[in-house]
Amino acid sequence: MIRWMIVIFLALLLINWFSPLLGKLGLGRLPGDFRFRLFGREWSIPLTSTMLLSAVASVIARWLGGG
Repeated sequence: MIRWMIVIFLALLLINWFSPLLGKLGLGRLPGDFRFRLFGREWSIPLTSTMLLSAVASVIARWLGGG
């Protein structure tokens, strides 16, 4: 349980760290990515970007795994 919490924390930390770079590449602004302002803050729900990055990670994992 602790191991998964550490993995999730590190993943969120990396996503937060790389988000400006990914924004410059256009991720987070694709059709299907939602951005809205609520209570004076800008919120983002990057559905399409998440699916695209997941597909890329899957292809890389299959390629490195050999199967």
